[in-house]
Amino acid sequence: MAIVKPFPAVRPNQEAASQVAALPYDVYNRKEACQAVEGRPLSFLNIDRAETQFPDEVDTYADCVYEKARELFEARQADGTFIQDETPCYYIYQLTMEGRSQTGIAAVSSIDDYLNQVVKKHENTREDKELDRIRHVDVMDAQTGPIFLAYRKVEAIDRIVHQVCTGRPLYDFISEDGVGHKVWKIAAPGLVKAIEEEFAAVPATYIADGHHRAASAVKVGLKRRQENPGWTGKEPFNYFLSVLFPDEQLKILPYNRVVKDLNGLTEEEFLQEAEKNFTVEFLGDRPFAPGQKGEFGMYLKDGWYKLTVHGEWLKDDPVKGLDVSILQDALLEPVLGIKDPRTDKRIDFIGGIRGLRELERRVKEDMEVAFSLYPTSIEELLSVADAGLLMPPKSTWFEPKLRSGLLIHKLTEEKETR
Repeated sequence: MAIVKPFPAVRPNQEAASQVAALPYDVYNRKEACQAVEGRPLSFLNIDRAETQFPDEVDTYADCVYEKARELFEARQADGTFIQDETPCYYIYQLTMEGRSQTGIAAVSSIDDYLNQVVKKHENTREDKELDRIRHVDVMDAQTGPIFLAYRKVEAIDRIVHQVCTGRPLYDFISEDGVGHKVWKIAAPGLVKAIEEEFAAVPATYIADGHHRAASAVKVGLKRRQENPGWTGKEPFNYFLSVLFPDEQLKILPYNRVVKDLNGLTEEEFLQEAEKNFTVEFLGDRPFAPGQKGEFGMYLKDGWYKLTVHGEWLKDDPVKGLDVSILQDALLEPVLGIKDPRTDKRIDFIGGIRGLRELERRVKEDMEVAFSLYPTSIEELLSVADAGLLMPPKSTWFEPKLRSGLLIHKLTEEKETR
């Protein structure tokens, strides 16, 4: 059963919250991150991506980058931009995008639940990205980006959330991308106890977004256990920052693909190879977003194509039946030579929020071919995780994104919750 505990968050003061809140570190490349922090000294991206404070010639993963992140974090605490709650609390975090809201509970989850697969994964991670966040968390002595978890709806938790949301929020603002953010604090001992007990009856939680952040937080926790042989399990480093949402509220967007070359094939040869496993229809300049499973959009320099996979590739297997797997197994690997999308530098991944025009832009700029996919469903995600299986990397893109910097979990100096 899930261990989901309250914690005393480090968080921005009310006046600074909208200026501090930042999209997750991994939605930007370095150039985009530098542009995003220009003229925004309080943006948490300055801390999450501290290479933005240095010239381009300074390596993204240099020691001074992580030290700068800690320095900035300490400075924001010293000047009162960040405060810390005195007692362990739960927090409600509601995001509203295009008229649709999702409301989750911010808390800390157990690293042992992650290790014992009570916190279930559905996606592989890339070691290079883990190493970056391990160093970031360890040097800062804090987890700054919440892991987005899902759980199967619990009526009693819904009732508590609804009750709290009738009160005045701690934060209430609309970010530049039009997403509404509201946060409430739950400090009343009776409600805190009720939430903890309800989650203790939940058999599993599921990582929706933030696999790298979760893996990194757990590895830092294990490192701290080695450094503290007398650890009891109550120390803050035994837990990781999370926001938990009921499954029925979540929406997944596609995670599209772009590939740098045609693996030595001419465009005509590539299309002939594609026709072995797909029905290929040329659409000209009309962008194509798949409307059902088994359909794919493809953009080459001469225009858009609709690909419909042949029936034998449609499978009941929780992983092999995913559209991201079908594309990988029927085209990316056998035709384009992408054997391991986790490590192959010829493939890149584009979140569905960026739209189809972004695929066109990348092909015109630095890629050869792009693919638009039908989104994975939340039911598929839970089925894969329940089966103890893993999806290919970059299978799901969740919107709206949780903001970093609103709620921070320190790994030391936290008051015991018991």
